[in-house]
Amino acid sequence: MKGLKKQRRIQVILLAAVAMAASFAAFYFAAPDALQYFRSPSEVAEKAPGPNETFRIGGLVEEGSLVRGQGAAITFNVSDGGAVVPVRYEGVLPDLFGENEGVVATGKLIDGTFEATEILAKHDETYMPKEVIDALKDQGVYVDPNAEPMTN
Repeated sequence: MKGLKKQRRIQVILLAAVAMAASFAAFYFAAPDALQYFRSPSEVAEKAPGPNETFRIGGLVEEGSLVRGQGAAITFNVSDGGAVVPVRYEGVLPDLFGENEGVVATGKLIDGTFEATEILAKHDETYMPKEVIDALKDQGVYVDPNAEPMTN
């Protein structure tokens, strides 16, 4: 009797391990778009992703680049100070979206233009996503608005 309980317990543990491995594999292979990576315009210019890869791009909306087209079509450029990527979006923009403001867009790079499916604007006058700040700092164009001014 004791041997049968031990055998049954081992079977249950093995079955649970196989089920967990299968669920992790299903998530990994079934939802690749759920894992979207942030890229700066410089990273996109350096190594362009494939046309089927969905990712996020972030930076500042370049001044003078915002053009409203027919209907809900909008084009603008995203820059991090090192490179510029043209963006095309069709839809309603967030209220806080504007030129010289931080933006993160989700979409695909097609023929050199980022075709956005979602636009995220900063929340208030001081918020910017950490990834955008880091990319702008790497380019040497980000100045912390909360930093104390230096005096001699």
